[in-house]
Amino acid sequence: MKSLLVLFSFHHKNTEKIANVFAKVLDAQIKTPRQIIPEEIQEFSLVGFGSGIYDAKHHRTLLELADKIPQVTDRKAFIFSTSAVMGKDKVSEDHSILREKLQTKGYMIVDEFACKGYNTNSFLRYLGGMNKGRPNAEDLKHAEEFAQNLIQNLQN
Repeated sequence: MKSLLVLFSFHHKNTEKIANVFAKVLDAQIKTPRQIIPEEIQEFSLVGFGSGIYDAKHHRTLLELADKIPQVTDRKAFIFSTSAVMGKDKVSEDHSILREKLQTKGYMIVDEFACKGYNTNSFLRYLGGMNKGRPNAEDLKHAEEFAQNLIQNLQN
């Protein structure tokens, strides 16, 4: 299974830490949205799209790339993120714009992953931030389990 991770990780590299775990398990390349030629995504049977969450959505460069990629058939994708605030409904909402864009392009979303990330945006920087030390070892273990489950589920 040829895999690619499309990643935007900026402030504290929270999402990059998660992507590195995925890349190791999935034997996947990691590229930023700006390193991608939209047509080349079709070469991969599994693509993970991830970034931190900014104003309740993925980073704009990831969303812009999703608009530019060509239609596909029989391609699988997963979505991942790190954010300051978590909760099942919150994650589903945060992922909704990217999920809709990818599904419109023909991708089957096979799973989604999210965990807390260290956040010093806005006024939080004056308070020492939120979720310091996240993602932590337990988050990285969950990321590894997630990627292993992806492989198992896609082989069945």
